[in-house]
This record gives sequence, structure tokens and C-alpha cells, in this order.
Amino acid sequence: MANLRAIRKRVSSVKSTQQITRAMKMVSAAKLRRAQDAINAARPYARKMREVVTAVAGRAGAEAHPLLTAREAKKLALLVVTSDRGLCGSFNSGLTRAVYRFLNEHRGEYEEITLFVIGRKGRDFFRRREIPIRKEYLGVLGSVSRQHAETLASDLVGGFLDGEFDEVQIAFNEFRSAISQVVRFEKMFPIALESSGETAGDEVDYLYEPSREEILATLLPKYVQTMILRVLLESVAGEHGARMTAMDSATNNSVDMIARLTLQMNRARQATITTELTEIVSGAEALKG
Repeated sequence: MANLRAIRKRVSSVKSTQQITRAMKMVSAAKLRRAQDAINAARPYARKMREVVTAVAGRAGAEAHPLLTAREAKKLALLVVTSDRGLCGSFNSGLTRAVYRFLNEHRGEYEEITLFVIGRKGRDFFRRREIPIRKEYLGVLGSVSRQHAETLASDLVGGFLDGEFDEVQIAFNEFRSAISQVVRFEKMFPIALESSGETAGDEVDYLYEPSREEILATLLPKYVQTMILRVLLESVAGEHGARMTAMDSATNNSVDMIARLTLQMNRARQATITTELTEIVSGAEALKG
């Protein structure tokens, strides 16, 4: 009977967990649809912004703005974008492991690597390994806004212009689909000037009002903000997709577990009934004797 009660208690526990995972899956699915709409709207804008910056900066030259000027990369700033919450499969663990490998592989390449971390999961991971964090940002992916992107851009651009680091990269999960998020490392700045054959052979320039330098001084920080906002939206969509997939898998596993436990429970109950019948029959035979 003790074994039967334990199985019944476990079945009840698994059913309660199943209700939670099913509800979390439905919530993540609803949030994923909104996040997909946001990232699908942001990607074309970010792509066009890059084209404009490349066209203007390519004609102005690297000396037109400090964000375009390449330096000897001795100090690296790395922004790592993780989530504040778990239960989303390998969304965080895959990224943090990739960043950890990156740090170990590039220690000799850079004199100093400065970490900026978004999300509690990334912060906790690096804290446990006693890796210094320059600044942490919590609660960002819960409600992404342009203000978050402006704050991040201000911290990174300010440190770059002050000479605190020579290169800035960002590590994040790029959203592909609900079941696919790819870890990406992107160089934010100095901004690489991409020249195309059309631009290289085009001798025509534009008239700028005000000067190209003033335009770039306004445009490049906006460009950095747009790129960071796009990365944050990628991470939001990836997190909801990963959580929806993980909760769907957990719900399916709970169905299989309940079926196995129910079978065990029925066998245990049958064994208990058989034992009781045997005891009754034995008692009756003993009374006859």
C-alpha cells in the first residue's frame, strides 16, 4: 500500500507539472508571435540603416569619425545578451559556453577583455567562474525599448571614444525559427566600411548639409543604437521560441511519464488486491481446519 500511495502521489505531482508546462508553452507561443512581428519589422530598417551608413561613411573615409577608425585591438569589450529567466532549453547555456570558450581562446590575443552582461543567467554564469563583469543590465529583455538600446550604446560608445577599449563585439542568439537559435558574435565597432563595386566605380558624390562629419556624428550613434535594438529583439524572439519548444517537450514527456506511472499504479493495485484475496482465502481455509 505504501508503494501504491507513493505512485499515486507522483502521478498527481506530474499532472500538476504538466499543467504548468502546458500553460507556459501557450504563454510563450503568444509572446513569440509578437516578438516575431517585432523582429521582422526591425530587420529591414536595420539593413537599410547599414546601407545608408556604409554609403555615407565610405565616401567620407575612416578619418571622418572615431567610430570608423580602426585601432590595434588590444582591449576588447564584449556585450553578452542572455535572459533573466530559465526554462528555455539551451538558449542561455549554449551562449554562455560559447562565450566562455571565446574568452579562453582569445586571452592571448587581447591584453584585456571587458564583459558587459545582459540578463541574470549570464551574470550568474560568469560570477560562479569568478570572471569580472564591468556592468550588468537586468530586466532588459522583459520589456525591450529604444531607451535600453540608447543606454547600452552610450556605455559602449563612450568607453570606445575614451580609449577604454579598442574594439566592441556582441554575443547573442540570432532568431531563425521557434526551434532554431544560432549563437552569433558580431563586431559592432570600429564600423567596417564595406565597399561595393558600384560605389568604388562611382565618381559622383553628394552635397551634404551640414558637413559629412556632422552628419556622421549624428548618424553613427543612431546606427549603433539600431543594431543593438535589433540584437535585443533577436534575443527576445529566440528566448520565447526556445521556451515554447522546451515546454512542449516537457509536456510531451509528462504525458509519457503519466502513462508509465499509471501502468505501475495499476500493477501495484492488482498485486495488492491479489495479496488481500490470498490472505482472505488462507484465513478461510484456516477456519475450516
